[in-house]
Amino acid sequence: MLLLFVGGVMNLLWVAALGMLVLTEKLIPGRLFQRATGIALVAAGVALLLRSI
Repeated sequence: MLLLFVGGVMNLLWVAALGMLVLTEKLIPGRLFQRATGIALVAAGVALLLRSI
């Protein structure tokens, strides 16, 4: 919820994208999509950290 609030203050499109991601994770049965999303977000975070070095 904090992430949605901070994203909403910065950009409404980010909140819409994050909301759609959460909705998709809730509607798709199984854990494959959730794990793939988690891996993609961790990879993006690592890439961002490595780019800043």
